[in-house]
Amino acid sequence: MIEEILGWNISREAIVFIISILPVVELRGALPIAINVFHIPWYKALCLAIAGNLLPVPILLLFLSSLVRMASRVKLGQNIANWIFERARRRSSNIVKYERIGLMLFVAVPLPVTGAWTGSIAAFLLGFKFKYAFLSIFSGIVIAGVIVTCLCLLGWVGAVVAGLVMSTLAVVWWKKRWDA
Repeated sequence: MIEEILGWNISREAIVFIISILPVVELRGALPIAINVFHIPWYKALCLAIAGNLLPVPILLLFLSSLVRMASRVKLGQNIANWIFERARRRSSNIVKYERIGLMLFVAVPLPVTGAWTGSIAAFLLGFKFKYAFLSIFSGIVIAGVIVTCLCLLGWVGAVVAGLVMSTLAVVWWKKRWDA
């Protein structure tokens, strides 16, 4: 499949960027391909993946209401929107409990359906202000990117250490900003 995509005459960097934009896959799928398949240097791969993963966030936060209204005019669109929103609601209990820190940590967990897309939908459903939602999701994307990069380069131990350190630093930073 990768060979077929490369045959389209698209740069490897563009492929990584595009994969990062896709829901579910996001940077969690783009970074292993960039680092382990395309052999793009980790720092370049990380920047491309973060940029691509972040691209849909402001669009979702600002226009999700309009997109849902348009999609709901068609029965299939309404069913898809309901399914997505229900999944986001079920996974948002920690976001509700810990608010901005919860949203950041939710996005930071490098598992399918816990990324920027679902985080944006949860922030929308929970009525987060754009500024706080965007900063939380951005922080979560960076943490997830560091974890996946470390996983690609150092294996599980490196990823766990990176995840703990980055999450702790981010929580401390948010707590200081929140209490101020």
